[in-house]
Amino acid sequence: MEHSAVVRIYATTQVPNYSSPWQSETPESCTGSGVVLESGLVLTGAHVIADATFVQVQKLSDPNKYIAQVESVCHDADLAVLRVEDARFMQDVQPAVLGELPSLRDPVAVVGYPVGGEEISVTEGVVSRVEVQRYAHSQRDLLAITVDAAINEGNSGGPVLKDGRVIGIAFQGIEDAENIGEMVPTPIIKRFLRSVHEPVVRVPALGIVTQFLENPVLRSTLGLSEEQSGVCVSGVQFGTGAWGKLELDDVLLEVEGHKIANNGTIRYRELYRTLFSVLLGERAVGDTMRFKVLRGGKQIDVSFSLTPARYLVPRNAFDCFASYYIFGGIVFQPLSRDVLACWPDWWDRGPKEFLHLYYSGSVTPERQEVIIIGQVLADEINIGYEALHTESIRTVNGVGPRNMQHFVQMMDECHGRVDLRTSLGKRIVLDAGPARSAGERILKRYNISSDRSADLA
Repeated sequence: MEHSAVVRIYATTQVPNYSSPWQSETPESCTGSGVVLESGLVLTGAHVIADATFVQVQKLSDPNKYIAQVESVCHDADLAVLRVEDARFMQDVQPAVLGELPSLRDPVAVVGYPVGGEEISVTEGVVSRVEVQRYAHSQRDLLAITVDAAINEGNSGGPVLKDGRVIGIAFQGIEDAENIGEMVPTPIIKRFLRSVHEPVVRVPALGIVTQFLENPVLRSTLGLSEEQSGVCVSGVQFGTGAWGKLELDDVLLEVEGHKIANNGTIRYRELYRTLFSVLLGERAVGDTMRFKVLRGGKQIDVSFSLTPARYLVPRNAFDCFASYYIFGGIVFQPLSRDVLACWPDWWDRGPKEFLHLYYSGSVTPERQEVIIIGQVLADEINIGYEALHTESIRTVNGVGPRNMQHFVQMMDECHGRVDLRTSLGKRIVLDAGPARSAGERILKRYNISSDRSADLA
């Protein structure tokens, strides 16, 4: 592949301010890399253009920048494609061609525009690992390829080449490791490109929590024979395809004809042993996935349609505004990873209740989001409630809110006194009429344009 297909991407981004969710942070500029495909679209990393307000691309052979639009994005797999309308953009560009999944020790080259210079950069290495890895952008566990070639800031979104073909898109380095980087492999890229007619593409999830079965007594208790292996279902998320199809203590023996080992791995493409969730990267939302399941000592077949990932505490969100609702000067928000990130070193110093819900909470029919008190905007109407800004709401007049929409609906319909119970047993009691009357005064004092975000209007 000629390097003429590798482009530099300039993005202006503006992210929400989750500490003050009615406003956004100051716009910032960043750069990344991309590669022009045969379709004329520019393939890059989703994190390169996440929350972008303006995007431009620049070719190696042309100092001019071309305005680009985001055609489709898959934040789950950290991929995006851009479209450049200017016909001059494709002049002197030899589009790239996608290759196949590489083998261990295959030589590769990472091409892009890392920070520290204006010219194109090429670093070489070999494939050192092919397995499921955590994607930092989305917190999803998907197939990734590790290479011992440097992937630095600015390389993100650029192609990784083998024999002149694109076999991956660089998306992250490994902390505390030198000259080690990871790329999104072509099986996931090809699945994404088949769906670029959709503005937002999601990688499906099973919606279950599983436990490995490496302990022989546990396997015996669940009824597995010496020849059988698998993983045990320890949780099912409400609203996913698995809900109503899989049960607690079901043992997943096979998935799509692949035998599942007691450590949750399968033999992927007869080459690599990795977690059975690797198969999700090649599936689309709505596809059916088939399992052989051991339930109560009997083997049965179970299949269900795949749905997007669902969490009680959502992972990173992009290209959207923060959700909030203000009543009596108290700011209510749905708990999310973005909200947690407002605490320095949040994974260690964040509120313990919130961290427990992030790592271990499950979606149920009764609770699909966690509503928290983000802050209290001081006013005479809420005197005495200032210290309750790190608690979640359990009930509104004795009824538990299912999600943010339900919470706001209940609050809007309240008359007389509003009695809120928090997760730590505290009470917030307000007279609805005076609290609503105080709203205009509070919003004006703190320069806030609305008492709720657009998604709750």
